[in-house]
Amino acid sequence: MAGACAPADTSPEAGTDTASGDVEGPFPRPEGTYEVRLDPTHMVPMRDGVRLATDLYFPDGAPEPLPVIQIRTPYSKMPHRRANSAARWFASHGFAVAVQDMRGRFQSEGEYFVSRDDRRDGYDMVSWLAEQPWSNGRIGTYGCSYLGENQMQLAATRNPNHAAALPQAAGGSLRYFGVIFGGVTELAASLGWFRGAGSKVFYRIPPGTPRDVMLQVEEMINPAPDPGELDFQAAWRTLPYIDMLKAAGAPPTDFEDFVSHEPGDPWWDHIGYVTPDDRFDVPALHVNSWYDLGVGETLKLFNLLSDNAESERARDNQFAIISPTDHCTSEIATSRTVVGERDLGDARLDYWNIYLRWFDHWLRDGGDGAEGTDFQDMPRLQYFLMGANEWRSADSWPVEGTEFRPMYLHSGGSANTRDGDGRLSWDAPTADQPADVFTYDPDDPVPTIGGPVCCTGTADAPAGGFDQSAVEDRDDVLVYTSEPLTEALEVTGPIELVLYVSSDARDTDFAAKLVDVQPDGTPINVQEGIQRARYREGYGRKVWMEKDQVYEVRMDLQATANRFLPGHRIRLEVTSSSFPRWERNLNTGGNNYDETEWVVARNSVHHAPGLESHVVLPVVPEKE
Repeated sequence: MAGACAPADTSPEAGTDTASGDVEGPFPRPEGTYEVRLDPTHMVPMRDGVRLATDLYFPDGAPEPLPVIQIRTPYSKMPHRRANSAARWFASHGFAVAVQDMRGRFQSEGEYFVSRDDRRDGYDMVSWLAEQPWSNGRIGTYGCSYLGENQMQLAATRNPNHAAALPQAAGGSLRYFGVIFGGVTELAASLGWFRGAGSKVFYRIPPGTPRDVMLQVEEMINPAPDPGELDFQAAWRTLPYIDMLKAAGAPPTDFEDFVSHEPGDPWWDHIGYVTPDDRFDVPALHVNSWYDLGVGETLKLFNLLSDNAESERARDNQFAIISPTDHCTSEIATSRTVVGERDLGDARLDYWNIYLRWFDHWLRDGGDGAEGTDFQDMPRLQYFLMGANEWRSADSWPVEGTEFRPMYLHSGGSANTRDGDGRLSWDAPTADQPADVFTYDPDDPVPTIGGPVCCTGTADAPAGGFDQSAVEDRDDVLVYTSEPLTEALEVTGPIELVLYVSSDARDTDFAAKLVDVQPDGTPINVQEGIQRARYREGYGRKVWMEKDQVYEVRMDLQATANRFLPGHRIRLEVTSSSFPRWERNLNTGGNNYDETEWVVARNSVHHAPGLESHVVLPVVPEKE
């Protein structure tokens, strides 16, 4: 679920999500020079008259007019009132900060529908802030996950007062809120997020209530319904899964709409997610992590906002920082950053000073950037190279000099399990090889172990790098492994898998995982993806499989930056499920979301001349 995620307690402002900046990293946030004054709960009217509850934070004694930072949240503005929140911190450095409950959420009026009103309301809020007498008219935006996605939707409206964006984990703005990947529903993230944070029902003060009355009673009202305890393992297996939230006792949400509309359906157009045809005119600093959902989309946004820029200013001022952590936790990396079970060394970066420089540069008076805050010395792209465990920089994505090299699948027809004969090689097959066959039973799916997951609502499905041995011991997992490397190999960039497949089912899924095998044999997951066979020719049409026919399936394995060290081996796992991260394909060719019956599929992966299944690795040559 890309950027539309929350941590396990479903509130991005509680715990480790940096949407509110409540957790200090090893680079301490520099102390501000101003005392902060909160002016609470202004009801700001949108163009249709609906009023959105907004807290305003001011630096006492700072000369006006002030630069302004806008934070729009679906998770309640109240946690931002805490003493160490990002809102108060930015205000202490001389910014006015506006924190707003989105339409239909918590204290705001109106009807809530996920993301639908964020373009319009975001635009109206920027315009309102620019018109205030204490504002200098330059509005920046900030926040992670959903708070980053609405920034990207706003950016597509090109409000002339939107001077700078700092979206973190905002990939869901480009991919169906992160609910769909490869035509497959992100099941665990969807249950966790919609159940815990997607409620359409709140106990709210009546619309039109005067502000003075709201201020008297707002601390007495807890508007969010409590979803209560849940057996997540049982809930994930609910069929039909469109009833999953209802069976779990969740309040009404938009979950049923999101999972029952196919990717490519024009229905999605009314929600206003970013499209390749949108135009932009705002500098942006994009932040995400290799073990977070939607990191590939974040880097696509980094390019899109430059390629589709309306001005040289916007085109030349797209920046990105990609850490090795999981969802919205870049800023709390330590000198020993462990993501899942993977020790990635010192992944620290001075984020908070970078963020200050960013907003100082674009929002202060004196033109596009105040003196002393020039960004010419900052690389366009900073990424953490896992394996080498160090920060690297580049001017573009993919990194200049990247070679997209195919690595081919081979076997004698017995690649099942890590003890099979599956091999990865730079050499294409030159003679016929028997296909590898496995049985996919939706009642016994391959379990998810780590990976770029978020928002599951439970500790039962953590993100990160983990030992994949239990997965690779299953007979329904094909395992292809290279020889031990004699030299280090940097794989940095987008990854694509091309499979030639067949099945006796009308429709099925193919899932794959790129793995770094340690010298002691421990396989650690690096990146992964899935593709529903019916969408192999694109989301615009469904194409069924016929028995004994071979089809090409291209799979997006997102993106990574991983240095495979000497003595390590590169591995690819291929199967048909990863549960509960993704919904189980019931193999019938039906809607899947409303079905309760399934069929067992016998699936095959081919690798022979003319059917050269391969993974395309983005290899960055070692510098001289």
